[in-house]
Amino acid sequence: MDPSPPCFRGYGTRFVLLCVLVPLVLVSLLLLSVDSNGPTPWFSSFSFSLPLHHGGGGGAHKEKDLESRRGFGAQVSFDRSGHAADVSAPPVAAPSPAQGPATLLFERNTTEDVMPLPRGRRTRYTKLQRLELGLGRARAAIKKAFRNAGNRTALPDKDYVPQGPLYRNAYAFHRSYLEMERLFKVYVYEEGEPPLFHDGPCRSIYSSEGRFINSLEMDSRYRTRNPDLAHVFFLPFSVAKMVKFIYKPESFDISPIKKTIADYIDVVAERHPYWNRSLGADHFMLSCHDWGPHSSKAVPHLYGNSIRVLCNANTSEGFDPSKDVSLPEINIKTDVMADMMGGPSASRRPILAFFAGGDHGPVRPLLLEAWKDKDPDVQVHEYLPKGVSYYDTMRKSKYCLCPSGYEVASPRIVEAIYLGCVPVTINDHYVLPFSDVLDWKAFSVQVSVVDIPNIKKILMGISPTQYIRLQRRGAMVQRHFVVNSPPRRFDVFHMILHSIWLRRLNIRMHRPQVSD
Repeated sequence: MDPSPPCFRGYGTRFVLLCVLVPLVLVSLLLLSVDSNGPTPWFSSFSFSLPLHHGGGGGAHKEKDLESRRGFGAQVSFDRSGHAADVSAPPVAAPSPAQGPATLLFERNTTEDVMPLPRGRRTRYTKLQRLELGLGRARAAIKKAFRNAGNRTALPDKDYVPQGPLYRNAYAFHRSYLEMERLFKVYVYEEGEPPLFHDGPCRSIYSSEGRFINSLEMDSRYRTRNPDLAHVFFLPFSVAKMVKFIYKPESFDISPIKKTIADYIDVVAERHPYWNRSLGADHFMLSCHDWGPHSSKAVPHLYGNSIRVLCNANTSEGFDPSKDVSLPEINIKTDVMADMMGGPSASRRPILAFFAGGDHGPVRPLLLEAWKDKDPDVQVHEYLPKGVSYYDTMRKSKYCLCPSGYEVASPRIVEAIYLGCVPVTINDHYVLPFSDVLDWKAFSVQVSVVDIPNIKKILMGISPTQYIRLQRRGAMVQRHFVVNSPPRRFDVFHMILHSIWLRRLNIRMHRPQVSD
């Protein structure tokens, strides 16, 4: 009788040795060669963003099984010169308003190299890990594009190829944009009812808020109905609508707004696992109202971890360029954008500089005191004379002064770009929109508050040739600030999405791998 085990009868002893002993030896050698700590993570972080502003430190916060880690690494900030600078970030943790079981860890600004898993090891990835694998490949592609800045061929694109001094790194931006189009998915929480949720103003100084919410709600390319496929999660509340409907006028009490936001996040955290999974780090809110930043303090993790897309991008009030997004303030009064666009050439603009606006905030009183009705070249008015058109005067001006009002943002910046007037920003602590991609010095002038008395001297010191360059570049950058319905590639809707995409790339989330 054949002495072989039942499953090997008929094969012979030598064949049994080959089929059993040899694989056992190979598996043993392979296990000895694998690091006991498991494979090296190969998710790296990338950002075009401004240097990281350090916040307060914090210790580890334990809440059931939920942990959070921020800043264990460095952020990579790129400029057109081709140099990269690592900026360390301290650990930060904040108490969470919503509780729930989770074992996820997330890190910001790590700079780990991309490394493949050891051969012969099978890994079963979770849905989240597959998302992170895709983001890791996108980071690697963008970094490669940046590192090859001096030896490159323009990427093919049927609509538009970013190039020239408008951009900090045009080639890397284009690669990042294409990666976003290929990969990026946004989940919009369906909880909540209009007008406080899923709605926003579309014809006012806060129109950036409503236009983005409505465009994203109707989008089919980036929006996903499956939250497991989402890279970020949108909290679709409108602070501007809350001010209109639940704020008591002249009370200066925004606690009802903050309570509404806190209650909303409690609801989505209870119904879905995603907020607790990341402590809100892969979630974003959007607000163009002045009270947007203050309202976000209703939930510590919303303020400290989430991506906040804000018009009031004031670093002195907690705006963090490494995780928050500066939203352009656009005052849309009509759906016909052509009425707000265009202007004469540089030679047909007789006024050197122009401003007209109310006397409020910390900056405008200084501007009015120095220049109000004092110089025909620098026309500064609190109120325009009767019969004088605001937009026509902007079209006649070479430079349009854009001082901060109650808050740092000003709709005049985008209005100036629309009308072919070179914007002159006058503020401190303001992060200009899309400045992680755009080089604002190429098409605008920045004046500090202390230099307000020297505005004419500064502007007269710009040569005619340089002024013409500034104006022409302003016309080129216009496409990134135009509001289209429906949105078009590279317009303001997509630039906002791209800014959110970059902040998501700054986050790496992981769970322990399951191997077999």
